[in-house]
Amino acid sequence: MHQQNDLPSGVLLIDKAPDMTSHDVVAIARRQLNMKKIGHCGTLDPMATGLLMLVINRATKIQDLLMSEDKNYTGTLTLGATTSTQDKQGEIEEEKEVPDLSAEQIKEAFDGFMGPFEQIPPMVSAIKKDGVPLYKLARKGQVVERKPRAVHITKYEITRTELPEIDFSVDCSKGFYVRTYAHDIGQKLGCGAHLSELRRTRSGKFTLDRAVSVEDLKIASRENLVNSFISLAEISLMRGA
Repeated sequence: MHQQNDLPSGVLLIDKAPDMTSHDVVAIARRQLNMKKIGHCGTLDPMATGLLMLVINRATKIQDLLMSEDKNYTGTLTLGATTSTQDKQGEIEEEKEVPDLSAEQIKEAFDGFMGPFEQIPPMVSAIKKDGVPLYKLARKGQVVERKPRAVHITKYEITRTELPEIDFSVDCSKGFYVRTYAHDIGQKLGCGAHLSELRRTRSGKFTLDRAVSVEDLKIASRENLVNSFISLAEISLMRGA
């Protein structure tokens, strides 16, 4: 039996594929590495792709530290329909005609969410109310009051506008819901919106440059995966500790 301390430790960056949960990725990594002590930082919704950080063995101790970093996302919001989950996986709740919005009107809506502000987390989220995740209550059709959370955006960019779609990128704080951001911008523009694409491209100093695709993860040897780990020593250098 390996001692936990003899086992390799570090962070393994994964480029998550769509239509799978973050936990699915952990399960594949446990199998390929033949290790149990693996967690992930910052859950990605099933529809989302991109950077998922797996913490392995001793790296699980710095999970909270890694999760507290700012993140960058690229996404697409689709105007004209709100959904039960604020993204394309939910059921459509309300549809409205999309007016012929000008670039200025769109920019003004995005500008309304710069710097620090408060966000009400979506009902379909992993936040717990009396120990029960909200998404479990949402499935039963219950709606509970959610406390607004302090979040911030340091930068955003609108990269494509082809109504009803708007592509954007956003640099935001931890605990930020991009689904809610899309929904709230839709409310500001008066026609509603939901998130139709989402990709996490950065978390703290980690980017997709060193990420392993899920396809590669499924077939990689343990040795190759261990060679892809970012070591705890390198992480403290990156963090300037």
